[in-house]
Amino acid sequence: MPSFDVSSTLDQQEVRNAVDQAAREIANRYDFKGTGSTIELGENEIKLHSSSEDRLRALRQVLEEKLVKRKVSLKGLDYGDEEAASGGAVRQTATLAAGISSDKARELNKFIKGLGLKGIQSQAQGDELRVTGKKRDDLQAVISALKEGDFGVPLSFGNFRD
Repeated sequence: MPSFDVSSTLDQQEVRNAVDQAAREIANRYDFKGTGSTIELGENEIKLHSSSEDRLRALRQVLEEKLVKRKVSLKGLDYGDEEAASGGAVRQTATLAAGISSDKARELNKFIKGLGLKGIQSQAQGDELRVTGKKRDDLQAVISALKEGDFGVPLSFGNFRD
């Protein structure tokens, strides 16, 4: 029976490249000189640190520009609150999306059922969603409908089996 998997992942290599490019630009730009602005990539997060809130917003904008240039979806970033750091500095953490939460999986299941295609079934399997159907064309219709919809998370489709 044909099937495919829906998951929510970001290309870690592209994220790393974008963060490196943003860090290089920050080091060279005149408006960031002497502000102590830094950007660091952790395991599943990006840490932003700057001397003031407006510099932090500019830092975030530079990062987002680099991510968009590398075709990384900004839906995969979840910004935390701006925190005050020592010396009047400000920091913020952006968490990288990894997997589909159970709430999002329910929302996607409901959307797929709402399409009204016969023989299409979907079920959550861990942090991804498996969609099965009798006809390959129906599965491709589900993929195109999911691409058009906005669910607040970056969706990637893989493991298409016939």
